[in-house]
Amino acid sequence: MTRNILKLLTVTLLVGGLTPLGFAVPAHAGGRISFDLAPGNAADGDLLSTGLRAYSLYRGLKDADIRQLGRGNAAGIAQNGGGNLGFIRQRGTGHSATLQQNGNNNAYGIFQYGRNTDTNVVQDGNNGSGLTFSYGW
Repeated sequence: MTRNILKLLTVTLLVGGLTPLGFAVPAHAGGRISFDLAPGNAADGDLLSTGLRAYSLYRGLKDADIRQLGRGNAAGIAQNGGGNLGFIRQRGTGHSATLQQNGNNNAYGIFQYGRNTDTNVVQDGNNGSGLTFSYGW
């Protein structure tokens, strides 16, 4: 029993020690960081929704708006219901985003910067709000 464990341990250490020499994998050059903001209660949700609606008034946005600066970006917004606000901002190259809002009085903003980020959001129900910020390299 002890002999088998010793053999297994020896082989594991040998293979583990040689792996970096013979099986080197190239470094991954791209990546992304993203965070979503989804309020946990109605009061925080109302505050975020108010902030998004104030931003839309400041920028002159109505209902749904997509603004892109860069190349190879794709975005779409679908809204089923009334009083919904959704917008997508993309700066850079190769971004993809969709926002689908089902219900009433929802507000959501997607912000993508850098390159090659992908965000898909479905918002169901009423009076929901949220944000997604993504940066790719």
